[in-house]
Amino acid sequence: MPRGGRKAFSGIMGWKNVLEPLPAKTLLDYFRFAASSGKAELLVSKIGGSWTPLSAAEFAERTEGLALGLALLGVDREDRVAILSENRPEWPMADFAALSLGALTVPIYTSYLAPQVEYILRDSLAKVAFVSNAIELQKVVDVRDRCPELRHVIVLDHVPWSAGKATPFETVVQKGLAALRADPGAFEERASAVLPGDLATMIYTSGTTGEPKGAILTHKNFVSNVSACSALFDVDGDTVALSFLPLSHVFERMVDYLYFSRAATVTYAESIDKLSENFAEVKPHCFAAVPRVYEKMLTRVQAAVDKAPALRRAIFSWGVKTGARRLAILDAEKVPGVFLRLKYALADRLVFGKIKARLGGRFRFAISGGAPLSREVAAFFLGAGVEVYEGYGLTETSPVLACNRPGEWRLGTVGRAIPGVTLRLAADGEVLAKGPNIMEGGYWRKSEETAKVFDEDGWFRTGDIGSFDAEGFLSLTDRKKEILINAYGKNIAPAPIEAALKSVRYISSAVLIGDRQKFLSALIVPNFEKLESWAHASGVTFRDHDELVKDPKALSLIRQAIDILNGDEPHERQIRAFTLLTDDFTIEGGELTPTMKIKRRVIAEKYRDVIESMYRDAESGGSASEAGPAGA
Repeated sequence: MPRGGRKAFSGIMGWKNVLEPLPAKTLLDYFRFAASSGKAELLVSKIGGSWTPLSAAEFAERTEGLALGLALLGVDREDRVAILSENRPEWPMADFAALSLGALTVPIYTSYLAPQVEYILRDSLAKVAFVSNAIELQKVVDVRDRCPELRHVIVLDHVPWSAGKATPFETVVQKGLAALRADPGAFEERASAVLPGDLATMIYTSGTTGEPKGAILTHKNFVSNVSACSALFDVDGDTVALSFLPLSHVFERMVDYLYFSRAATVTYAESIDKLSENFAEVKPHCFAAVPRVYEKMLTRVQAAVDKAPALRRAIFSWGVKTGARRLAILDAEKVPGVFLRLKYALADRLVFGKIKARLGGRFRFAISGGAPLSREVAAFFLGAGVEVYEGYGLTETSPVLACNRPGEWRLGTVGRAIPGVTLRLAADGEVLAKGPNIMEGGYWRKSEETAKVFDEDGWFRTGDIGSFDAEGFLSLTDRKKEILINAYGKNIAPAPIEAALKSVRYISSAVLIGDRQKFLSALIVPNFEKLESWAHASGVTFRDHDELVKDPKALSLIRQAIDILNGDEPHERQIRAFTLLTDDFTIEGGELTPTMKIKRRVIAEKYRDVIESMYRDAESGGSASEAGPAGA
């Protein structure tokens, strides 16, 4: 089909011709390519306050030494090696070292508490665990007696009290290097024995709807996904990427393999909290993130604009409207007229250039995955010429199934299926998938659960409800297991309603309630920065957040916004009651997964009394405002 508008849009950033993907059979081929690239700055991380590069030669030597060091500890084919660490150069070293021995890596989020770490170590039968620092080491020390298969703990940082509890990373590397000097071919002899169909990793699902399951992926699963995705995005040896989504997440893991397959420079961010600072220092060309990161970026931009003088606010508003008009034309596959192009060029200079500067000034593209990206957020960035492409996939699919891409995108969708993947809809609207990236190992020790996610013809059941447009672009409406069924048997998809709530400037987070209930309600966390500004301007006095969410005027403000959203919606989709919370949902609190997905069952249990009170008050004739605020 003609895609003139799309091409004009992707041409903004001056894309080069996409290189052919590096032919690979196993993930170790990506290691070999990057290691032999001769790059002086292959991996970069901040050490002692300074960005410190690691050359390709150093990366190769230390990884090979680590591999033989692990072999001396008894790691062999199909053993499990856990990695409990934030993103840093030692993460891919541990990963490739284990893979070269035919072992499986088992990533664990650093946000997990000791009981969650114990579950994964025990269930996976991990023989070795890498831990990054004293905090992560303590989690393993606390549960080690209950993990009988765990033989060795290797700590990356120097931890004074670790003697007798863990082996220093450097010790393992040096012992392996000694073995390598004695037998220079030892590493490649083991690595060359690894085959495409061999098991590569066991990644535990977030457990939004139940007990975490270890999805087993092969080298072929990952390689097929990297190969397909690398053909869609311009990444080469001159690319500088910023890695900050946890490598424990399958999305960042695959993206980093893609970087290695092109010998791109991978720079590891210090933390999410320091992203703004790191963008300015690193000046990345690209990165991958979950929607929450883009939402926070937009919130910061809007907060800065709110504090600006009236003239700057007016210019910003004009620029956003100009970008939106241009985006609408491009999305309709048309070419903007001369006058609009001139206006956009001015808007880019006065408004959008400042946004791009926040990303370091040489930004090319970003990819969003892990959860749905709201249409409003995507439209803002695309309208500003900040190319954020939304994709879709699951842990079990290695992970990408579909994605928007330069020259081929559609706002409000997750794009078309990537090369090699076939998607279709079941009778109930569930998205089904087939392809070489679908997990071949199933769920570890869960044969019944494995059987349930494949239909009789071998199609993988994603659990997502979606639809295709005439040109094959996929739109997702909700998770099949998260569909709310009210007391009258009506099915209600919560995600679109929650997205609408979060589009309100005074709302930060929202969770829809209504399963087996007569009507919908919502738990809402305000955007306190904006709500406080409104309160000051409206003469509302308060001492703290608890007092602010109890204020009748504040409750009325949220009620009015909800009434507008309710509009002409069918009765079953209208929100009748709500409760304002003072604390946001967090990973540490257990309400969110490490990829920022809400755990509905956890929230329903944690706020059970609040929810029961809200429905009781509403059904007795009280208004939503009278439902009042509450905490856990």
